[in-house]
Amino acid sequence: MGGWRKIIHIDMDAFYASVEQRDNPAYRDKPIVVGGRPEQRGAVAAASYEARKFGIHSAMPARTAQQKCSDLIFVEPRFDVYREVSQQIRAIFLSYTDLVEPLALDEAYLDVTQNKAHIPSAVAIAKVIKQKILAATQLTASAGVSINKFLAKIASGMDKPDGLYLIAPAQAEAFVETLPIEKFHGIGQVTAKKMRALGIQTGADLKQWSEANLVQRFGKVGRFYYKVARGQDDRPVNPNRIRKSVGAEHSFAEDLTSLDQMGVELERLAQRVAERLDKQKQSGYTLTLKIKYADYQQITRSQTLSEPIRDASAIYGLAQDLLWAHVGDGKKVRLLGITISQLVNAAELQYIQLSLTL
Repeated sequence: MGGWRKIIHIDMDAFYASVEQRDNPAYRDKPIVVGGRPEQRGAVAAASYEARKFGIHSAMPARTAQQKCSDLIFVEPRFDVYREVSQQIRAIFLSYTDLVEPLALDEAYLDVTQNKAHIPSAVAIAKVIKQKILAATQLTASAGVSINKFLAKIASGMDKPDGLYLIAPAQAEAFVETLPIEKFHGIGQVTAKKMRALGIQTGADLKQWSEANLVQRFGKVGRFYYKVARGQDDRPVNPNRIRKSVGAEHSFAEDLTSLDQMGVELERLAQRVAERLDKQKQSGYTLTLKIKYADYQQITRSQTLSEPIRDASAIYGLAQDLLWAHVGDGKKVRLLGITISQLVNAAELQYIQLSLTL
């Protein structure tokens, strides 16, 4: 891969469900889901590949999942075990590089441009890591290899389960051109719908748009869309990143003067934050509203809830309450921002909520 960076994205296959099938022979080759049961009004945290054949997926209501497969087995989550296995896997990663960026218990980016084994081929490293994970945990992983994080993440989903897929530098741009817009990591359902309404169906369509037009339509993230449409992503692999908050903010070309205008902008920000939380499978207990006035004075106001939120309408409602309480009459606003902190993993949250209702 010449002078390019060598990035691997490792994604464990149906992680929670695979751990349960490994530890209980009665679950092997059977459709199982990890999560709450139908009578508890629970949700699917993870589905085995046997269950996925019936169209069952994570976040689906347990009752719906049961309707799709009458033989479905419901298994209670064991997060302590999943964390322990995740630590085993992380130790394997760290034996090859210190540049490991975990995204969740079951996935991570690795930068192996320079690596401890002095192996020049990223594909060879990915192959060995997969073998070592299998030997240590009896679980399979899928690996994507490419020149940046965006492409590596897409590659890891191309050949699941137990896959290994390379997007080489010479293929990168052509590969992205053929990609449906929904497959772009960083583009959520709402944004994809907006793009399709603008005639953007694929990477090739996205590539026709100028950076200025994308920024005008989608804000700062338009710059990211412009780059990834060309297979470019210069984000570094950030080792030991622990995401403490998820947020979005926007500076306005003209100051906002009415609460109605601010409400419209807050709704857009809430949607972006909700999409990011959804992608990272996180919810949060604390919402912080950031307001910068025309005179550059800045305030932040926070509220912590008894239950975590991730839904766009809930985020918007809370942010709007804070806005109305703290923006004085006649105040001109040049920036608004929403941040969700005190994060909790969504799958863990589903189980916590079920435990509270029992």
